Amino acid sequence: MAKTIVGIGIGVAVVIAIIAVTLSSGSELGTEKSSFNQNQKIGLVINSPYQSTTLQQLDQIFQTASSSGIGRSNVYLFWNTIEPEKNEFDWSYSDPIMSFNKKNNLKVTLYFSVINGETLGPFPYWIGKPPIQSLDSDRVVIVIDEILSRYDIVDTVIFSGETESQFRYNEQNIPPYAELFNTVYDQIKQKHPDVKIGNSFGLHHVLNKNLEHIVDQLSLGDFVAFSYFPVDSVNEIVKTPQQAHEDLLLSIDLAKNKPVGFFEVSWSTSDFVGGNEENQSEFIDKSFEIISENSSQIEFFTWYRLYDKPDESCMLKIQEDADSSIPTLGLGASSEFVVERLGHYLCESGLITENNQSKSGWEEFTNQIKMIQ
Repeated sequence: MAKTIVGIGIGVAVVIAIIAVTLSSGSELGTEKSSFNQNQKIGLVINSPYQSTTLQQLDQIFQTASSSGIGRSNVYLFWNTIEPEKNEFDWSYSDPIMSFNKKNNLKVTLYFSVINGETLGPFPYWIGKPPIQSLDSDRVVIVIDEILSRYDIVDTVIFSGETESQFRYNEQNIPPYAELFNTVYDQIKQKHPDVKIGNSFGLHHVLNKNLEHIVDQLSLGDFVAFSYFPVDSVNEIVKTPQQAHEDLLLSIDLAKNKPVGFFEVSWSTSDFVGGNEENQSEFIDKSFEIISENSSQIEFFTWYRLYDKPDESCMLKIQEDADSSIPTLGLGASSEFVVERLGHYLCESGLITENNQSKSGWEEFTNQIKMIQ
């Protein structure tokens, strides 16, 4: 039986971390705004270090994140969460998150996963599990329009993530996906002309597996986005900060004449996979060199992520015959060896420890933002 890796994907971690938020009735959020200078090109994946998070704790977490000078964050909204029943939208998760972003004057990069690595969707149950060729573009437009109409702080949409993993062995599906993207893009632009839309690719996957041609074929929309981990195919850190710097520069070439969005860039400090604080700090420094020297070509740069998580919370599981509506990781492999290393990488990829101790990377990150303002 085929095995599917399930759990928290690259972009799913913050959803799992925050979905346990304790909602209190009558909370008035989203009215206050930060008073210091913020750079809307620089973002941070804002997550909680806790297994369960109250609104009060989340308020402080967002204040901590925005104190760095960032001007945006990523919000991950899956279709099956937003529209669990046809034409019936559930905003109970997204409203609090969006209000904290608005309160802290943060623009939002929306991750809406028509593709999530090797998985299509996840789609609502009432849609079923259609192939790309059969996915109704009108329905996709309806749900994205609902989100954008409700949240005016969303200025960027990632239409699919780790796109290369979906088409690595299914290149025949690239033309129908491109048709779907262009149809949705044109209709959304008519309603929301200032919102930018593009696909995201795992840069480390693209380089490790020679998938540059897929990026070339699917560099659609307003920008080309990339996530990046400095790892090999088994998720161990094998790059120096300088080599990782050179990888990020390659993304500008891969995007050709389109702006580049760095959707989730990270460096784990887990010694289990070869990481440490010194290299994290150095890589942050070298990443900001790229931002400074190529500002006109960069749409946004978002660091993954604010807080570490407890080790056990990032350990992913392999399940037999798992429900394919659950997001996969786009790893292209399903060995426990690979999954274990990804778990350690994710858990210690933050700039602040789970015990609220700042790493040297946090100081480097905040200082670099001040320097480019």
